[in-house]
Amino acid sequence: MKILVQKFGGTSVSTPERREKAASKVIEAVKNGFSVVVVVSAMGRNGDPYATDTLINMVKSIDNNISKRELDLLMNCGEIISSVTFAATLSKKGYKAKAFTGGQAGIITDNNFGNAEIIKVEPTRLLESLKEGIIPVVAGFQGMTEEGDLTTLGRGGSDTTAALLGVALKASAVEIYTDVDGIMTADPRIVSKAHILNKISYNEVFQFAEQGAKVVHPRAVEIAMIGNIPLVIKNTMSDSPGTIITQYNEAYDNIYDIDKLVTGIANMDHRVQIVLENSENTESIFEKIAEEKISIDLINIFPEKQVFTISEVDFKKLQKLLEENNIKYSYRTNCSKVSIIGNRIRGVPGIMARVIKALSRHDIEIYQTADSHNTISCLVSQDKAEEAVRVLHEEFNL
Repeated sequence: MKILVQKFGGTSVSTPERREKAASKVIEAVKNGFSVVVVVSAMGRNGDPYATDTLINMVKSIDNNISKRELDLLMNCGEIISSVTFAATLSKKGYKAKAFTGGQAGIITDNNFGNAEIIKVEPTRLLESLKEGIIPVVAGFQGMTEEGDLTTLGRGGSDTTAALLGVALKASAVEIYTDVDGIMTADPRIVSKAHILNKISYNEVFQFAEQGAKVVHPRAVEIAMIGNIPLVIKNTMSDSPGTIITQYNEAYDNIYDIDKLVTGIANMDHRVQIVLENSENTESIFEKIAEEKISIDLINIFPEKQVFTISEVDFKKLQKLLEENNIKYSYRTNCSKVSIIGNRIRGVPGIMARVIKALSRHDIEIYQTADSHNTISCLVSQDKAEEAVRVLHEEFNL
């Protein structure tokens, strides 16, 4: 069988009209010779009747201390309702379809309720349905323990479900349908000339997510990369070919001009720059920061000081920690991290120089820089961040 996994997010199944459009994507794939497995999220967003957040708010209005096990049982309901509704939509159009919970689809997890880890995937029942000409419609975001308890896979879990099933079924690809036409070179709300990327590597997608761009859940990308299954980001409401996420060599085989070293630009707002003065107390402070689950970024170490950034939401917690440990520090608020991303910048001299020169020409002050094999990041004032994204997008001819 030539198997294709298609995942539809909450907005794609939120109304009868959108479900009809999503169903047409499934039917088109079937007509093209694919055996299709569908994965669906809960219908809609917070406030919609069966959305996950609506269900959570409903029960927490009764008891804010509901156990994680019961909360997972409740959260399974949204996707189950969605899978049955979507299966009915396909059946009405004359295509045999059958709804499955995550557990029934063979996704077995541990009992870490709320963010369960996968133990194994045994899609036997899905394969049986496909052989009978039935389209399985699987509730995303969920699994089942070996004892029979229902679990959830954490936020972004429906993407994870689709990737897991894609690998287990040895699918030709996993299509992630959403409300955008694909992955873009930059945020189109900032850069009017931003365009859809035809293909991109798994590693670059990780970097887009890490540097602030909401694309596809990194956990799903990791699963697909390990299983070497292409992911395709598509728009439910259009016929755009979307963006293929695949291995690096495949992503850049005759796709782009080799002179275009940078794939895209991402930006992350609400950053705070912290400068610690070195003292005997600073040696262990990073362990304490980790214990407080404060994530640090753009770290630079000097003999006399240590400089790094954190999220604005963690600033007060960090201040309290530093003061309790008598650490002298200074800070700068209202910062943004702007990053260029591209596998092909690895080992190429002069890229950082171009970044600095381009930003300086536009009087954009750089507070801090950091680079890796496939990213270069600059910390700038938040009120200059959008301009910085546009400048770099133009500088690297994206």
